Amino acid sequence: MSVLRLDCTKCDQTFAPGTVWNLCTACQAPLFARYDLERAARTLRPEALSGRERSMWRYHEVLPVEDPAHRLSLGEGFTPLLSAPRLAGWLGLKRVLVKDESGNPTGSFKARGLSAAVSMAKALGAQAVCLPSAGNAGSALAAYAARGGMEAHVFVPKDIASLFLMETRAYGAHVETVDGLISDAGRVCAGLAKEHGWYECATLKEPYRVEGKKTMGYELAEQLGWTLPDVILYPTGGGTGLIGMWKAFEEMEAMGLIGAKRPRMVAVQAQGCAPIVKAHAEGRADAPMWQGATTHAHGLRVPKALGDFLILRAVKDSHGTAVSVTEEEIVQGTKDIASAEGLFVAPEGGACVAALKKLHAAGDVTPEESVVVFNTGTGFKYVENMAPLW
Repeated sequence: MSVLRLDCTKCDQTFAPGTVWNLCTACQAPLFARYDLERAARTLRPEALSGRERSMWRYHEVLPVEDPAHRLSLGEGFTPLLSAPRLAGWLGLKRVLVKDESGNPTGSFKARGLSAAVSMAKALGAQAVCLPSAGNAGSALAAYAARGGMEAHVFVPKDIASLFLMETRAYGAHVETVDGLISDAGRVCAGLAKEHGWYECATLKEPYRVEGKKTMGYELAEQLGWTLPDVILYPTGGGTGLIGMWKAFEEMEAMGLIGAKRPRMVAVQAQGCAPIVKAHAEGRADAPMWQGATTHAHGLRVPKALGDFLILRAVKDSHGTAVSVTEEEIVQGTKDIASAEGLFVAPEGGACVAALKKLHAAGDVTPEESVVVFNTGTGFKYVENMAPLW
């Protein structure tokens, strides 16, 4: 196994790989996989990557599944980093890039994390996997479970768009709708996982989903010639992608692939569910539960992120910020990038465009800075939810 150990992200506990671990047994914080980066650096070199597969598994030295035969892959990762010159011009900026995750299997960035997590679940002997979802994670879990011949259980809020239900069930998953938000679905999922012995793949409740998400950071660096942009805007619900990229930057520097310079990380949330924005503004180390969470961008409707302290730490350490946008601004951001660049993005991607407008207007992003906006999925899956606002 390529993982040396699992470290608690909050206390000094460490755990041996090769068995099923969820949260730290001492403090209930998420665990991070650690690798022999000195060994990895011998083969993970820029010149060695040109002949490798164009998927996230091209960075296999720093991913948890060492044996290629154990990787459940549908070709996830290595998504395009697109120049957006017309959008940049509209905003008065010189260089805006869009990391477009919509072409991933099942149409979103969730494929990365679930490829890694379900692969490890199978390698560790699990027969069934489960998670709560706002939509995209559930369909991704179901797809990779189908790929591995495993049972999948997905728990979703009752107001989820019917397309997500249809897709997830098509992959053979058992889907249960729950009254309330994803946090309520999470409680039901956790109880049944414990009762039945399912491997729980909920955000940061096992150590490997974040490993798949961190490959977005590796790809950014490779696609930019082993440099990093000045600013990254990332739609933040559970925040695994932002946390994962920050981990990736640390690993890359340790292997000599990049220097010490880091992008300013911007966590983008909806005004109706902005616990990270509020906590950052108040200088808090964690974010209390957001009451009455509401937004049509369901990936942002996470009232309490398990890794909130990791998100806030990355934002603070990068000298970044957290920004909220209204539902109207999300829709307009989605329209702006579509009409400017021909990209029909998920509302979470539209939220990032709206946030960039705000940051530029406030002088927090200057015209000469390079900016990467993340679009985490295809807009086609959200038509049912977003049509009333259009």
